[in-house]
Amino acid sequence: MAILIADDDPVVREVVRRYLERDGLTVVEAADGPTAMTALTDEGETVDLAILDVMMPAPDGVEICRAIRHGSTPEMPIILLTALGDEEDRILGLQSGADDYVTKPFSPRELALRTASVLRRSQRDPEPAQPTLSDRSLEVREQSRMALVDGVPVDLTAREHDLLVFLLRHRHRVFSREELLAKVWGWNFGDLSTVTVHIKRLRAKLGEDHRIETVWGRGYVWDRDSGNSGDQSA
Repeated sequence: MAILIADDDPVVREVVRRYLERDGLTVVEAADGPTAMTALTDEGETVDLAILDVMMPAPDGVEICRAIRHGSTPEMPIILLTALGDEEDRILGLQSGADDYVTKPFSPRELALRTASVLRRSQRDPEPAQPTLSDRSLEVREQSRMALVDGVPVDLTAREHDLLVFLLRHRHRVFSREELLAKVWGWNFGDLSTVTVHIKRLRAKLGEDHRIETVWGRGYVWDRDSGNSGDQSA
């Protein structure tokens, strides 16, 4: 499997490359945004996961992440790297469609473990797909990985789709952010704001057709009480 590591720091690229190659992965390196975009669009190079530096020369990691999500491979797993540790910066990365967000300085081994976890999750379905899941005007077709509201497709990322399917399959049950991170992302570690941002994005994309409730002090649930949408803040 091929992993793109795009970072303007050659030391970071070298260290990450060594750790990923130890895991049997092929690594494609890019020192700036244009080179990364070339690697992603090169028909002769299949990239299975992209690790992108937020602060590299334009287009930066966030811009490339958005381009991937609106391009021909929107389900490609993405991990963002940044030297910025503020919560607003992490949320910006997640809102751009990233699957994970790692703040520099980081442990190369932890990044390798996160990479392996994201790859495993992207390659398997935790449960057999059902023909359709529905609630009111919302319909989710698992085989084709499509979500529709009143018959109109909703543009979801792969992780948003997985989260929606999981909540619909387990409606009326409350899950903490830690549980959702483990069951949907397949991670036993990670930034819990990842879950928060994905919940907000799902609510925004589904509009009035979402029934994701916040249960304060416990987590999130789809349709805890039929007919009561509950508090909609994350």
